[in-house]
Amino acid sequence: MKNQKAIILLSGGIDSATCLAMAVKQYFQVYCLTFNYGQRHSIEIECARKIAQGFAVKEHKIMHINLRQIGGSALTDEIPVPHNRELLLMHKNIPVTYVPARNTIFLSYALAWAEVVQIGDIFIGVNAVDFSGYPDCRPAYIKKFEELANLATKIAIEGIVRFVIHTPLIKLTKADIIKTAKTLGIDLSLTHSCYDPSPDGSACGVCDSCLLRLKGFSEAGSKDPILYCYKK
Repeated sequence: MKNQKAIILLSGGIDSATCLAMAVKQYFQVYCLTFNYGQRHSIEIECARKIAQGFAVKEHKIMHINLRQIGGSALTDEIPVPHNRELLLMHKNIPVTYVPARNTIFLSYALAWAEVVQIGDIFIGVNAVDFSGYPDCRPAYIKKFEELANLATKIAIEGIVRFVIHTPLIKLTKADIIKTAKTLGIDLSLTHSCYDPSPDGSACGVCDSCLLRLKGFSEAGSKDPILYCYKK
């Protein structure tokens, strides 16, 4: 039985919740890191808090950083979130919902915390199959960040730990992830994926993230338990 510690980047969505459950199943003692980064809404932060509580994690940090000062994304700027895009077009170009360098920023914070508490294992729920074309979700990117982590930190250079960036979902379809989540007993009604929710927290049903989520549930033969308002 493992007694290692791991840091989980927990956004409040299906993917990160599944990563958390997988780490727990592998007997990691888990520490969760969530970001309030100036995104369009804070619903996902509350979802992450509930998910972390449900798994009784060792510690859950919510970091506050303001990426609105940089902008450049529909999630952190006054740029409309695209609605009703064709699924086949989502991989063609990097969409305006891409937040510049977000995973690099998030992983860097996780790496700094990991160095302080001497944790070598970091989990992130990136996916290179059913995703919106983000460059920081690719295996090549993760490999390079892992190399950087082991080159640029004191505890790695001194041989105290070797950093491993775990991406257990990177080659799974959204349907596979949903099936895995259900097998692991995750309450998917606590998760949130929408880029453009209504004020009451209902998912829009028409942004890229909602469309990919709904496609995943359909292909998994399941009904999504969250509420949708289906914006036009």
